[in-house]
Amino acid sequence: MSFSFGDKIRITIFGQSHSEQMGVVIDGFPAGFEIDEKKLADFMARRAPGNDEFSTPRKEGDKVRFVSGLVNGTSCGAPICAVIENTNTLSKDYENLRDIPRPGHADFAAWAKFGTNRDVAGGGQFSGRLTAAMCIAGGICIQLLEKKGVYIGAHIASVGNIKDTPFDSVNVTKDDFVGHKDFPVIDDECGELMKEEIRSAKKEIDSIGGTVECAICGLPAGCGDTLFGGWESAISSAVFAIPAVKGIEFGAGFESARLCGSENNDEFTIAPDGVIRTVTNNHGGILGGISSGMPIIFRAAFKPTPSIGKEQGSVSLSQNENTTLTINGRHDPCIVKRAVVCVEAAAALVAANMML
Repeated sequence: MSFSFGDKIRITIFGQSHSEQMGVVIDGFPAGFEIDEKKLADFMARRAPGNDEFSTPRKEGDKVRFVSGLVNGTSCGAPICAVIENTNTLSKDYENLRDIPRPGHADFAAWAKFGTNRDVAGGGQFSGRLTAAMCIAGGICIQLLEKKGVYIGAHIASVGNIKDTPFDSVNVTKDDFVGHKDFPVIDDECGELMKEEIRSAKKEIDSIGGTVECAICGLPAGCGDTLFGGWESAISSAVFAIPAVKGIEFGAGFESARLCGSENNDEFTIAPDGVIRTVTNNHGGILGGISSGMPIIFRAAFKPTPSIGKEQGSVSLSQNENTTLTINGRHDPCIVKRAVVCVEAAAALVAANMML
């Protein structure tokens, strides 16, 4: 099983949901870069659990501790290793899952691959908890990118059937990003409706899904590669490492399948600053896998959290017979709010790797 990503900057994630520690090794990060640990801590806090009614009650500080790779806060060329502690674990809540897998979760697939040796506590290495390690690396890469004039931001695009105002795909800039908000949406009125959707699902001991839209601004044209080395391929690979992601689209995405070429094609124009741009951005800033100079725009779809309080049908793995399951433990009624920063982190890993 691979927990690694990238080639120029290569990250390796280690740990499980309830292991003593979890963390990341970042290899290939350039020397001489001073990491703003306060800024990184603020980035991590956006993902941390237990901070409001819309996330799991599990409270974790997610304080990053650097083990290697820094001298006086500055990268020295050695691999950067950073860890966080898992301090608020209740592994007993997961004991019944050794025999009865959760519908919609990786429990059954883990049993099929690892048998009784699998780690069921908190979902083991399949848990969304591991995105904390991804956010360490992504948060550092975001700082590196901003020094190069590249900015990444995301927002909750939808929860259930409630949709936020989308980014202006032609003119979006860092000033349009909403990561500073407690509930990261562009339209706060839509955000209130989303909150009610989440509260309703939580009241019914159920869960609800949604989408996240992300923009990468400031990239020059000509960055990237074709086929497997293209932006779409790399971003998709990184984003699908976030548990619960079930779909991704770029630019006009699936809507482009319903358009004619004359509607979907983005005509070129010379901007007032003399730079070649496109009038529209249905291509999402990527042509042939390579950046076009327009903002890269993509959206990721998140399924509802599979761990819900309602009784569900399942099977006994030991008895090979049908049974029912009522799930204990602490889980998000909607993962989308905390996933926004994870999508930004995934995009940052790709962008940093591409630009080096």
